[in-house]
Amino acid sequence: MALLPIITAPDPRLKKKAAPVEKVDAEVRQLMDDMLETMYQAPGIGLAAPQVGVLKRVIVLDITHEEEPRNPLFMANPEIIWVSDEDASYNEGCLSLPEHYADVVRPAAVRVRYLDHENEIREIEATELLATCIQHEIDHLDGILFVDHISALKRNMILRKLLKAKKSNEPETVNA
Repeated sequence: MALLPIITAPDPRLKKKAAPVEKVDAEVRQLMDDMLETMYQAPGIGLAAPQVGVLKRVIVLDITHEEEPRNPLFMANPEIIWVSDEDASYNEGCLSLPEHYADVVRPAAVRVRYLDHENEIREIEATELLATCIQHEIDHLDGILFVDHISALKRNMILRKLLKAKKSNEPETVNA
């Protein structure tokens, strides 16, 4: 397994739509495993392939607490097939928008169909944090960031701070 570089906003690659995978083969399984290792190292609870520069519809998640045994979910081509009428608000963060958080309202429960790590079709019904995390990661596959769900004022403030941080971390160029 390998650690992958996580792209941070603002970056145009995070706004692109990911393509479906034909099947979960050895290459996609390797991507899933590398993404999971990267997510744990970050640390985070979800990661989408576009966040590591791969435009494939692949996400990994694990919402267990540190003291609990790990319970990763691997999803290729995740598709929300049902949403609850009730909404829930969570204070969301993102590995691609480090150290920034905002309250986002999403459906409180979802049912998702996907291909698992072994290329088997699965369905899961998720509530609470898992439902939010799945929706957040599926948004990444469609080029949507959690800040796209908040007011333009808050979104622009966060993106300006990230751009400023990115520029201050760039090495200076010397003209010879």
